[in-house]
Amino acid sequence: MTTSADATTAKQLDGAATIFVVRHVMSAVAHYNDVLGFRTAFTYGEPTFYAGVERDEVIVHLQSAAHTKRQPGHGAIYIFCADVDALYDQIRTRGGNVPKGPNDYAYGMRDFDAYDLDGNQLSFGSETKR
Repeated sequence: MTTSADATTAKQLDGAATIFVVRHVMSAVAHYNDVLGFRTAFTYGEPTFYAGVERDEVIVHLQSAAHTKRQPGHGAIYIFCADVDALYDQIRTRGGNVPKGPNDYAYGMRDFDAYDLDGNQLSFGSETKR
């Protein structure tokens, strides 16, 4: 039998995946690969209606709008990164939708926002040096 102290100290969660709703899964996969620097982790269905893309330790799942009641383009994720300026340059030069470059903010982060083809928001940030 485990005590409540054991339950609070034992690792219980092992990971998470953001699920973005998109209009066309394979178009979204190509955008994540070519523009945002992810790689395809998996695709599911014939034709594909669900997929996963990953970059380093971050995985994003993409679900077809035709297979959910949720609307495309309403998702958001904040991704911590080692060098936000270098990442911004990578995404911008690949044609990414990045309205403005990285800025330092009072909450201790330097970050910028990028948007996928459907308007889902990916915020990338690095901790500022104080």
